[in-house]
Amino acid sequence: MLPRDRLLAVVVAVVWGLNFPATAIALEHFPPFLLAAVRFTLLAIPTVLFVPRPRIPFGRLLLVGLGLGVLQFAFLYLGMAAGLPSGLASLVLQASAPFTVVLAGVFLRERLTRRQVIGVTIAVCALAAIAVHRAQAAALLPVVLALCGALGWAIGNVATRRSGASNPLHLTLWWSIVPPVPMAVLSFVVEGPDRIGQALGTAFTRAALPADLGLLYIVLVATLVGYGIWSRLMAAYPSSTVAPFSMLVPVVGVLASWVAFGEVPDLVEVIAGVVVVAAVLWSSRQARAGAALPAGEPGGEFGDAVPVLSPGAGDARR
Repeated sequence: MLPRDRLLAVVVAVVWGLNFPATAIALEHFPPFLLAAVRFTLLAIPTVLFVPRPRIPFGRLLLVGLGLGVLQFAFLYLGMAAGLPSGLASLVLQASAPFTVVLAGVFLRERLTRRQVIGVTIAVCALAAIAVHRAQAAALLPVVLALCGALGWAIGNVATRRSGASNPLHLTLWWSIVPPVPMAVLSFVVEGPDRIGQALGTAFTRAALPADLGLLYIVLVATLVGYGIWSRLMAAYPSSTVAPFSMLVPVVGVLASWVAFGEVPDLVEVIAGVVVVAAVLWSSRQARAGAALPAGEPGGEFGDAVPVLSPGAGDARR
């Protein structure tokens, strides 16, 4: 993985880490399913009007939207609304990395290098240490809900890799058309019209301003910037190379939650966080001869030579 793209992956981790306290603030005003419906509606309307649709089968677009949009955020928002602290939520959701590696191995036949196996294993152990240490702060059900969200993210990661979209940003915008309807239906059935009306009717009051700003961050920064870069990286490299960078998100999430809500990290979390960072960066380094080249680089998708891809992943370039 090129140093430039490793830096972009770290930028995504920072953006998504800050997204957790922003989400916690937004959930103080909006119920979880309504928040997801509003978030993706704000993206879907200008997308349909102004952004060309990716030239991929609609079924693949639907699968990406169901994984990244519906499953991930329905379960994550439910877990956080049920009491999962934002710092711990940022940690639990990173189970998507090993989920992605496993799913990519099964469905895309991507082969892991020994370096990747060791690095991901070390990072997972470090995350488990943080989870065990912090599990006292949350009940079991919210953690299970967040794990289901992590599985949804992993499904979306593999579907993104499989989609073969030539413009990752257009794909990021167009999969946002999938969640609004199912999320609105869930909101109407589970949260009820009274709660929906109260949240929307007071959305532009002074009291709702922090939640509104949190929502804007989620839409403009976490989704457009974060997923735009992430989709590009997932299209350019094997999933098993990109996914481990998501394990940097809880490091940022825990620190941001410390600043925002006073969730003070202790020595165990600090040491484990350093281990996560080191393991992810180390595992992302590949031997020059076997590394997949990103689009736009010599030998990449737009270069003269054929890019090196994992067995079974060749249709991701079509």
